[in-house]
Amino acid sequence: MRITDVLQTIKDNEDLNETPMESDEKMVLFPGMPCLNFSAAMSKENAQEKAHLFEGWAFTKTNYLIFGFGLVLIGGGYLVMYSGTVNSFRSLSLAPVMLFLGYVVFIPAALIYRDKKKSH
Repeated sequence: MRITDVLQTIKDNEDLNETPMESDEKMVLFPGMPCLNFSAAMSKENAQEKAHLFEGWAFTKTNYLIFGFGLVLIGGGYLVMYSGTVNSFRSLSLAPVMLFLGYVVFIPAALIYRDKKKSH
């Protein structure tokens, strides 16, 4: 199906449906793929009131400490890699392990960790 056929189908559906769709109705452009009514989904009636950024912020001091330690490992890994010679233990083994731990272990752990006493 070409894009012009899709646009024609949308135009035909708009011409057939003179009344606006209810919020729980679905429009089907392709068989098996329903599209929700976008204007109803984005209406101000469905918007949450008082949605503030830091109300649901789950990061604690522990999260920031783990994240900071991950950043220190990453920065230290690059410094160790820079300071070692090309075929040295520091450049080939120590620095990659430090970078791996920083990027793959500590940064994700800081994002995932939750205090047991503060979880809802």
